[in-house]
Amino acid sequence: MSRSTVSRVINHDPNVSAATRRRVLEVIAQQGYRPNRAARALATQRTRTLSMVIPQQVSFIFPDPYFPVLIQGVIDEASRHGYAVLLWMGSCSEEKESFYHRVLEKGLFDGVLVSSVPDSDMLIPRLIDAGFPLVLIGQSKHIGPQHAFVDVDNLYGARVAVEHLLGLGRQRVGTITGPLSEAVGRHRLEGFYQGHRNFGVEADPCLVFEGRFDEQSGYRGMLTLLDRGADAVFAASDIMALGALRAARERGVRVPHDVSLIGFDDHPLAAKTDPPLTTVHQPIFELGAVGVRRLIELVETGAIQEEHQLVLATYLVVRESCGATCRSVARPLAERR
Repeated sequence: MSRSTVSRVINHDPNVSAATRRRVLEVIAQQGYRPNRAARALATQRTRTLSMVIPQQVSFIFPDPYFPVLIQGVIDEASRHGYAVLLWMGSCSEEKESFYHRVLEKGLFDGVLVSSVPDSDMLIPRLIDAGFPLVLIGQSKHIGPQHAFVDVDNLYGARVAVEHLLGLGRQRVGTITGPLSEAVGRHRLEGFYQGHRNFGVEADPCLVFEGRFDEQSGYRGMLTLLDRGADAVFAASDIMALGALRAARERGVRVPHDVSLIGFDDHPLAAKTDPPLTTVHQPIFELGAVGVRRLIELVETGAIQEEHQLVLATYLVVRESCGATCRSVARPLAERR
């Protein structure tokens, strides 16, 4: 067989006869042949490897159940298309410049997914300047209309949560936000204010506590909001809602009888809290999978044929923590309006 014929068999070219393919595969099996990945990468300028970069500390990433689901969605979809995934995370001891160097200078990947990037982080501009195919999970001030991202409708989800609490008759609705240095934190805060405006109610800025998407900031935020007279709290993540539940319990405050609580994510753990957590569902696994599909299309064709800036739907999942099933709290939406 010629080299080109063997190459077509190895690369699954359809323009090879069944008999020829069978003969080549028999010899491959007999010899235990495996393609040399480094040589193929040099020849094709492709590594069939994607990078996923989360420029956050490892100690922040793993305790949050959001990230394992997102990473699973990325890896499963990449594997389905025959790609491997390199996962890059920061550490508390590493300088930003060193982290940028590790990611950018290695170059052993075809494209990059980036998630959870603070506005102050210059990784995205550097990736853009370096010319790497790039898809952002979430949004950033550093990307323009020509750049690709996949996000969820954070503003809508937060707005619906706040409207639900106001519709239950709650008078002082507070929020524990995500980091306002990230677009996701700002969008969910804007949804908080928009929900109040839609109800003709003025939100109290004193009932806004900036959290960090971790349990401890949810705990501190709940204590602060209770001290300021909140009778309902929208926590911008389920992990912060867990901290808020713990704070309420320690204070002897009953959820939902004394204070209503809504989270954001709809992790499996949300249905197992006491009381079960009302929360905004976001399709986390799909977020990772869609991001990978868009990136692979960008790598292989140089362009994304479908919508390159995509926002996935969110919706409210009502359980017991908001008080919708508690007669002493619930009141019809029409009556409230």
